[in-house]
Amino acid sequence: MEGTATCTVCKKVYRMPKLSETIHCTECNAVRRISRSSSGPGLGHHFIESVKNPSRKSGKDNQVQKNKQQSSSSSCSNTAFSPSTTGDSSSLDIKPSPAVLTSAEAISGRKRALLCGVTYRNKNYSLNGTINDVRSIKNMLIQRFGYPAECIRVLTEEENGNDLTTTPTKKNIEDSLKWLVDGSESGDSLVFFFSGHGLRQPDFEDDELDGFDETICPVDFIEQGMIVDKDINSTIVRPLKEGVTLHAIVDACHSGTVLDLEYTYDPQNKVWKDNKPPSKAAKGTSGGLAICLSACGDDQMASDTNALSRKKEMSGAMTAILIQMVEKDPEITYEVLLNKMLDFIQQFNNKRFLINNKFLQRLFRRRKIEEPLLSSSQEFQVSSRKFLR
Repeated sequence: MEGTATCTVCKKVYRMPKLSETIHCTECNAVRRISRSSSGPGLGHHFIESVKNPSRKSGKDNQVQKNKQQSSSSSCSNTAFSPSTTGDSSSLDIKPSPAVLTSAEAISGRKRALLCGVTYRNKNYSLNGTINDVRSIKNMLIQRFGYPAECIRVLTEEENGNDLTTTPTKKNIEDSLKWLVDGSESGDSLVFFFSGHGLRQPDFEDDELDGFDETICPVDFIEQGMIVDKDINSTIVRPLKEGVTLHAIVDACHSGTVLDLEYTYDPQNKVWKDNKPPSKAAKGTSGGLAICLSACGDDQMASDTNALSRKKEMSGAMTAILIQMVEKDPEITYEVLLNKMLDFIQQFNNKRFLINNKFLQRLFRRRKIEEPLLSSSQEFQVSSRKFLR
């Protein structure tokens, strides 16, 4: 539910999520608290006291606000995953764009993200683009969507050298998935990103329509095993409370329904399809919403390439295309995003018929880019819902 907020000084009116506590008035250039009225479903909000103007507050009030800010910040960070040990040094200084700083959505609810890029270095199945994928997604979350750097946990092999706490092992990924949803409350927005290998294995619990479980592969999956879709579901989907939204982006092979969500979207016919398990096992949330954008279908292979990078760096094809589309339009809806991605992929794949095989093999590690798959814990209007909102 949304209400309206009217600045008591300049009378500018904003649309506000019901749980917002503050807003940055672009006319008065001040962040203000919101006073709620009880005048029916419209929730006519009014801005009152400035929270950034010291002349309007007593020393006691300033200390209270400072304590609140410190409390909010500490909810995302911890010793093992502090900003000094997550991400490359260049990306730690990223600041949100001015559009993010003046957005009411950017300051309503908390934002938290887990980004995993698995290279499998020194293995014959190593990948070269996963670290670039993580950096690109991290930049996008901070610059375009206002995610605080201290609320983004990064698991990669290269990022932190020999720091075992940030290596994408099975244990670290599983612990970080729990961290992602732990303590989440209504209004919070969570992001899970994974770039690496994905596999399939037979399903013996009648939980899959196609008879196979989808998996993601940690760096130590040969020794410790893969992380199965049903376990991902029980860890980050089932606990989602009402008002909490999880967005997952999975750039891996066989990743179509890797969160075991109950609906998949058919962009050609513009309808949601039932993906509930034959066993009738519960796969939904606890009132929240989970949305997943995967690189390909459950029976398909994802691609990585350097053809989509200006610097000719390797990256996951789906991640690179996604970043391009969002950079052009940060307010893009899921419907427009899917349509633009599908058009781009079809045009790009058609070019493979015009070039020789040797060049194509150098361009791609696989033959073509597959179409992404959108899944969700519940049906929603893809024509109006904005990406990552």
